[in-house]
Amino acid sequence: MTRPRCRFPSVALVGALSLVLTAALLPTVGDVSAHAAAGGPITIAAAGGPITLAAAPGVERWNVDLSVVDRDDVNVRRTATGLRLRAARPTGRGAHSPHSAVAEGMLLSTSRTLARPATRVRAEITASVPAGATVEAQVRGWRAAGWTEWQAATAGAVFDRPVTRVQARVVLTAPSGGATATVRGVQLTADAAAAVSAATPGRTYRVYATRIGLVGELTANGRTVQPRDHFAALPSRRSLSPLNTGDYTVRVCTTSGSRCEYAPVWDVGPWNTRDDYWNLSSVRENWKDLPQGRPEAQAAYQSGYNGGRDQFGRTVLNPAGIDLADGTFWDGLQLTTNAWVDVAYLWTGGGPRGVVGDGPLNIRAGASTSYAIRGLAARLAHVPIQCYVIGQSVAGPYRTTTRWNRLATGQYVSHAYISGVYGGSVPVC
Repeated sequence: MTRPRCRFPSVALVGALSLVLTAALLPTVGDVSAHAAAGGPITIAAAGGPITLAAAPGVERWNVDLSVVDRDDVNVRRTATGLRLRAARPTGRGAHSPHSAVAEGMLLSTSRTLARPATRVRAEITASVPAGATVEAQVRGWRAAGWTEWQAATAGAVFDRPVTRVQARVVLTAPSGGATATVRGVQLTADAAAAVSAATPGRTYRVYATRIGLVGELTANGRTVQPRDHFAALPSRRSLSPLNTGDYTVRVCTTSGSRCEYAPVWDVGPWNTRDDYWNLSSVRENWKDLPQGRPEAQAAYQSGYNGGRDQFGRTVLNPAGIDLADGTFWDGLQLTTNAWVDVAYLWTGGGPRGVVGDGPLNIRAGASTSYAIRGLAARLAHVPIQCYVIGQSVAGPYRTTTRWNRLATGQYVSHAYISGVYGGSVPVC
């Protein structure tokens, strides 16, 4: 069944990004320099590699390197004057969307290991921003259980636990055919602040799933959708994995629990783009009056919430809270039509995680290929490992081993296909 084109595509984020620079709202072009509350005004170099600047004790500052644009970046280019959109018009899937009036680009920086753990990161942007264009700096932090969600950093991103590494991305938008912003510098400041309350780890909610389709078009992180592809889309950029990573992975299971797939989040949708419904109301970006775990599209469809419309004013035609690529939908879960599923948002949990280096990998009921297949783990997915057992010897791309990892669902994957483990040591079952 071909899913309705009800999702908001990756390159047309009308209203999906915060207007973090005041100049983005002004009718004339002007220079904007946002300064951190601590440390005073700072002049940012127009170009060059990362530079650590002098800082007060306990404060670490550095510049994001805007000079290198590679294949992990989407629709941006480096010019003599600064970072700009490569094409100031919608491309890919957004070109045919009713909300394709805005072009978007994104530069992903390399991560930085901090001199000491931090709980807050603030961004200062120096840019020329014409009317209608926007620039936003977003950051995420690394801790033992993996990456945090992305947060806007201009007003300060605060993490619930200390992070040891920080990665930034710079997102630019411009009206279709209009002038684009020119970003000359982005400086980050990391320090310690009072932590916010941590959300409940390992959150799982029952939501409605639709099939993505759209083979050959681009996802929000720049991937070209392949036939029978294996990934998921959620309606918030806070959980969008960079290209070719599974930093944000969901476990999607049929309501009977008979089939599951671990799939990386590589796209944004369905319906909304600022609806991180799995988060606490105090953290949730929009729709804070809805119960945690209730997607806005579901509330609009079932209860007439927001007049039955999504954030863009479109009439919601189904209660979808997750989109599944064709391979996840047909092969992983063996669905034949849109359906309710149980979704675990794995970055909200803790404990050791294994990275699936080659896949889709069969998930089995026991530690041998003779056991029944209970689903799949997509390539690059991060799977939670409870413990390991000794079972059938398997020769895989990373090793030949008798080790089988028991996942949080009580099912097993061969360690021969796991490229690495992080977040702690894995005990024997």
